[in-house]
Amino acid sequence: MSPEYPENTRILLRLDLNVPLQGTTVTDTTRARLIAPTVRALRQRGNLCTLIAHLGRPKQREEALSLRLLVPILEAILEEPVAFVPDVLAGEAPSHAGCVLLENLRFYPGEEANTESFAKDLARWGDFYMNEAFSVSHRAHASIVGVPALLPHAAGPLFLSELTALRHVTEHLIPPVLAIVGGGKISTKLGVLRNLLKVVSTLAVGGGLANTLLAAQGLFVGTSLQEPTQHQEAKKLLEAAHQQGCTLLLPKDVRVRTASGEVLLCSVEEVPEDAAILDIGPETAQRLEQEIAQAGTVLWNGPLGRFEESPFHQATERIFRAIAAETQRRSLVSVVGGGDSVAALNVAAMDFASFHTVSTSGGAFLEFLEGKELPGVQSLGL
Repeated sequence: MSPEYPENTRILLRLDLNVPLQGTTVTDTTRARLIAPTVRALRQRGNLCTLIAHLGRPKQREEALSLRLLVPILEAILEEPVAFVPDVLAGEAPSHAGCVLLENLRFYPGEEANTESFAKDLARWGDFYMNEAFSVSHRAHASIVGVPALLPHAAGPLFLSELTALRHVTEHLIPPVLAIVGGGKISTKLGVLRNLLKVVSTLAVGGGLANTLLAAQGLFVGTSLQEPTQHQEAKKLLEAAHQQGCTLLLPKDVRVRTASGEVLLCSVEEVPEDAAILDIGPETAQRLEQEIAQAGTVLWNGPLGRFEESPFHQATERIFRAIAAETQRRSLVSVVGGGDSVAALNVAAMDFASFHTVSTSGGAFLEFLEGKELPGVQSLGL
């Protein structure tokens, strides 16, 4: 903890607590665990910490996304009581509390709208603002850009370490560059994919993104997750890759599950009518391993399949291990980013130290790779 950080004051600490959920069960606590050293260091200096964060993408109050469900997790990780305040606007911190958690910021329209009034409502909870959530720094929200305009502020050590690592990597990309992008909806990553075409030699796409690209080419993908409304944009992406001389690597074989629950391996030309693609197949994974063996830099965001569920974790784990092995063998520059990617690393029991850089950031990670200025970085003067 840097010595210029204040002591014996009220710290308003912006965290990333957007943990993955199944219902109301937290399936991965990595993001909560990563912030523990910062909170402990601040508390050891006599500071009172008010923790602010969001969970999910609610447009109004949803009890299933209340941060109240994180209180026992945080108490166990921080090893001290955490008081919960259910109303950011009207609540008051208990006089005895050293750590206070405010309700989900996205329950309040002023957060995403970055209204001055909501920024002031948040600023009353602290005398000093610290952002320890690089992963949300691509959002111009009140808790990210509004509050630091009202309070003395600083970046937390976790924020700075991620920013420094990503700046170093992007300034020292070693060709050839391989990008691996997975996840569900191509509509959320089109901008990133277009920009990656300009800087990478090979772009490998998996997950639901790949399904949409396959369907746009006229292939039948059964009941798989895909976005028919994005087929035209997908075709434009395919053409752009061709024009820019970037190899766009799509699955050749896939692992699917039928309506009866049967798991099959098949080519992308033979997906059964009642089947959903849930992972890439071994032939595609082997092709990816060949690309990794030749790459100077690998950038990865998003799992290649439904990694939470056996046997659809196999390809993601296989590729993780291939990247880790090359990183250790010849100092491959390997960068893994995104909450789901980190969760997949945990499922695979991978050591984060096996990679050059692991970032919990998803959208911020990708927008940083695009070369965009991030509002949360600018608001801290970094």
